[in-house]
Amino acid sequence: MAEVLLVEDKESLRTMLAETLVAAGYEVEAVSAGDEAVRRLTEGRRYALLLTDLRLPGADGMAVLDAALQADPGVPVVVLTGFGTVETAVEAMKRGAADFLSKPVDPELLTLLVERHVKARRSAISRALLAEEAGLKGMPRIIGSSPVLAEALERIRRAAATEATVLLLGESGTGKELFARALHALSARAGGPFVAVNVAALPESLVENELFGHERGAYTGASERRAGRFELADGGTLFLDEIGELPLAAQTKLLRVVEEKIFLRVGGTAAIRADVRLVAATNRELLALVKSGRFRQDLYYRLEVFPVRLPALRARREDVPALAREFAANAARDMKRRPLEFSPAAQEKLMAHDWPGNVRELRNVIERAVILASGDLIKPSDIVVGVAGDPQIALPSLDGPLEETMERWLRTGEVARIRLALERSGGDRMKAAEELGIPLKKLVLRMKELKI
Repeated sequence: MAEVLLVEDKESLRTMLAETLVAAGYEVEAVSAGDEAVRRLTEGRRYALLLTDLRLPGADGMAVLDAALQADPGVPVVVLTGFGTVETAVEAMKRGAADFLSKPVDPELLTLLVERHVKARRSAISRALLAEEAGLKGMPRIIGSSPVLAEALERIRRAAATEATVLLLGESGTGKELFARALHALSARAGGPFVAVNVAALPESLVENELFGHERGAYTGASERRAGRFELADGGTLFLDEIGELPLAAQTKLLRVVEEKIFLRVGGTAAIRADVRLVAATNRELLALVKSGRFRQDLYYRLEVFPVRLPALRARREDVPALAREFAANAARDMKRRPLEFSPAAQEKLMAHDWPGNVRELRNVIERAVILASGDLIKPSDIVVGVAGDPQIALPSLDGPLEETMERWLRTGEVARIRLALERSGGDRMKAAEELGIPLKKLVLRMKELKI
């Protein structure tokens, strides 16, 4: 949601403008005096757009314009012009105002004008971040120029200027770790370490040990002191992915770290200070977990200081071609192939798919397409989407007892995963077994049993 600062001294007009913008989906801060607007701008508050009258009590509209552009040179400022202020409006445009709107204000025209400038602002932010990444150590490539992506990037930029805890929300495969790394690279902690932990991948018995470390002799086999992830991230950023899977006991200890910035190693008695910026992520609705008693309410509110919702790929479909070209170029380079192009029909097929697996699914599909492509052109037949990208695998039935249903779905998933590994390895079973993390003998046996 974009934030608009509205500066208008006439209460009736201020109320009408604010209600119009709120109805259009914008978050509005409305003030009646120019000096109040200047104060907010000089305090470092950032806005997607500023809408200001020129004749105001306290500081006038020109002073508000100057303060806005000094605080944020890229912010679009729209000035309201009435009778006798046209020449002043022209002067405001020369000094950097983006547009003007004449009184009496047409609500429809106001909405269209604000939408145009906010979209342009978001696209500019997205392009700036993409250009800036080349000069920032550790800055990942974030590809796309859609408004929803630009809005998420703007929130990341705002958060990066603070030490606030950030909660990344969104579906699986939307690139939460990528955005967490961008946040780190844009922050004052960019020179420190970035440590990522997938909470869901940790056995429950080892979560506290991984996060906080242990002292020598803390338990059988602990022959020496071991630093946890919080210590490893000292001076930098700690990214906790799938935070919703954190066990309740570990949630209690994490809450103490968030609130007091100290923790104890497992088996330790000395408090250790944690100079860590915490970024958490989840694809689950944490409030639902809170209501069911599986997530602490106090921890939830401490983590949700600054939430950023990452858009699903289907919500930024216009970014699919650029992402596909990037993934194809990377895959071709890794496979030592010449660069490949997409046929118009292949591009149409990519744009028509809903991408339930988001960017991760798109990357896998494109890597597979590069393998399947026989020439320098990726055709529609090379774009294989579906269950693990294999059209030969039909979705199993959900009918019958639970155990039988689970067995059917597990078998389907195993077949799909093995076929994907074989495709990626070009049919080399040894490489496929290495990717799957199983012995070659076991892979051959399972292929026979599953009739692959």
